[in-house]
Amino acid sequence: MQYRNLGSTGLKVSTLSFGAWVTFHNQVDLKDAKQLLARAKEGGINFFDNAEVYASGRAEEIMGQAIKELGWKRSDVVIATKLFWGGPGPNDKGLSRKHIIEGTKACLKRLEMDYVDVLFCHRPDASTPIEETVRAMNFVIDNGWAFYWGTSEWSAQQITEAWEVARKLGLIGPIVEQPEYNLLARDKVEVEYLPLYSSYGIGLTTWSPLASGVLTGKYSKNSVPAESRFSLENYKNLANRLVVDDVITKVDNLKPIAEKLKVPLSQLAIAWCASNPNVSTVITGATKESQLVENLKALEVIPKLTPSILGEIEAVVQTKPKQADVYR
Repeated sequence: MQYRNLGSTGLKVSTLSFGAWVTFHNQVDLKDAKQLLARAKEGGINFFDNAEVYASGRAEEIMGQAIKELGWKRSDVVIATKLFWGGPGPNDKGLSRKHIIEGTKACLKRLEMDYVDVLFCHRPDASTPIEETVRAMNFVIDNGWAFYWGTSEWSAQQITEAWEVARKLGLIGPIVEQPEYNLLARDKVEVEYLPLYSSYGIGLTTWSPLASGVLTGKYSKNSVPAESRFSLENYKNLANRLVVDDVITKVDNLKPIAEKLKVPLSQLAIAWCASNPNVSTVITGATKESQLVENLKALEVIPKLTPSILGEIEAVVQTKPKQADVYR
């Protein structure tokens, strides 16, 4: 495993990481979670991602119980979770000081931990002043409940505002953003966030490198495997957006490139994400140990992504975003 700094911090995170979204509780029980987490750690993964909204808190409970039963040394792993959707009540959601503090305590209770390493604001909250959120996240850090804080799916403008408020108040700004990033979703990472990397030292923990499984090549225009996440009722809308003719055609045309490199398409897609120097870690998921093992092998593919191969990939997907014009 290779390790990278999380943005400009001194925190080292594995290039590939493991997340609980969709799988824990919905597809994976405690026994399977223990096997997956143990195999991930054996493969060098040290960054594990969760959120209060995943399976309505059950994903955190399963991860916490699994780690406890595995007997891991807490300092050996980097645990991240996210706050925004904590429950049905009017103050159980959002980024108010009340929900950030109460939500953090609830997350820690479910995880059975004294602290998380990174705490994310899962979405921006237009109904809460950014200063209130920045102050509350710093309160969490000052109390030792989290070491770093970050954002997920915020705009560059919102991250900039948070940083300017933090600097004005002499506080800590968000050091990491968690956006979707894959061959089909590139604008934020490759264009919108560009100024943030140098201005604020923002790192990225990217999610959905396989576009919810589409980039594995297992979907066809008229078929959704019974055990896939797109077969789950809550993900049917996502399936309708991604399992379409144009996307499936691009995926099919990527397969010869993967075959030329003698690797599965899934490894090619994950390696492509990890090859971006602004990405600190690529969050992967798995329901089976065999999937996890295959994902880990993507590390061996990164050196194979020469400029020529990257050019071939771009010629197929044609998703490279247009760079903003610069006037001097």
